[in-house]
Amino acid sequence: MTNEKLEQCLAQALEKTAPHDVDGVLSRCEKRKGTEIPMKTKPHSLKKWMAMAACLALLLLCGGGLFLRQANAVASVVSIDVNPSIELRVNQNEKVLACVPMNDDAHAILADMGDGEDLKGAKLDVAVNAIVGSLVRNGYLESISSAIMISVEDRDQSRAHRLQQDLSAAVDGILRDSASQASVLTQTVTQDTSLEKQAKDHHISTGKAALVNRILALNNSLSFEELSRLSIGELKDLAETGAPAMPIGMERALEIALLTCGQSADQLTKQEVDAELDEVPAHYEVELEDRSGTEYEYRIDAYTGAVLTSYVEPDGHDDADDHDDHDDDYDDDDDDAQPTGQIGHAAAKAAALTHAGVSESRAYDMDVELDDEDGRWVYEVEFKADGMEYEYVIDAYTSAVLEYDMEQDD
Repeated sequence: MTNEKLEQCLAQALEKTAPHDVDGVLSRCEKRKGTEIPMKTKPHSLKKWMAMAACLALLLLCGGGLFLRQANAVASVVSIDVNPSIELRVNQNEKVLACVPMNDDAHAILADMGDGEDLKGAKLDVAVNAIVGSLVRNGYLESISSAIMISVEDRDQSRAHRLQQDLSAAVDGILRDSASQASVLTQTVTQDTSLEKQAKDHHISTGKAALVNRILALNNSLSFEELSRLSIGELKDLAETGAPAMPIGMERALEIALLTCGQSADQLTKQEVDAELDEVPAHYEVELEDRSGTEYEYRIDAYTGAVLTSYVEPDGHDDADDHDDHDDDYDDDDDDAQPTGQIGHAAAKAAALTHAGVSESRAYDMDVELDDEDGRWVYEVEFKADGMEYEYVIDAYTSAVLEYDMEQDD
């Protein structure tokens, strides 16, 4: 097919698909001449929409910024103190923003928690549970004389009291489940820049600093620095007894016990020190055991450092049975049977008579017995004189009068 014929075919096909009907279209338009269809031109509103979008973005930005600030703002500071001091800084939603170890003991407690980093973002009750559990596992809350203190520092006092109650109940539950007999102390603390500076300078929590200040109010001759080194259990006993003097502390009591037994710390397999500052006389109980199995027990005066009692039990010796034998078999004529170092019956009798102001010639119905009262060796002295009955409890090693009573002889 030639080019000319091809063009003719294409023209015919195009004419069939789109017929030329210009005149027909114009004639139909002529019939509707005079009819107008008004067209409204809508104004462009781009600027209006841009302004609205900008306002919305600003609102979202401000609201998001406020939310972010609230989420990262410290609302409460919760302190956990035994001897380790740890602070938890939490937001208003009770989520941990920071966990701060305040001393070397605290670093040891938080060792398996990334030194506290792993607790960031955790709920407050979860973090407290983890920390108290670590304190129990590390032996800080084993003895009945130990104590843990929970302090809440918050400008919102209603929230502070609520947290104080909630955390106290939670810690009580943890200690109960672990069969710990430790005491639980709680307090709320008013935010104070001077208190925060004291705490920071002495590497303790603000809660412990507040407790130290309460003890100083009882006896201002004591030292904040020395008090800050004591455990919560020691501070608790000091507060309850009126803070008569500065205790030597558990570390010093242990040093004295080591010097007395002639052992070094690296030769021992057991070292336990309990503070009994609420007893008379106030003392530290130190229990040691060396690699041979020999056990040492000491009572050390809490204020003077004097060794009040000492006991050494070689490996294989039955301490309980031996103490019972002394109690059961001891009589006035058996001075040689008493444990080494005790003052003896005659000295115990003299101490009681001297305290009562009674001469031996005036006393009758005299009875002196050696007894072990909850691990403490004492002499119980009873006698009558001048129509009165006297009862004394004398420390078996120091002659100190621990208890006494006098009444009319019936």
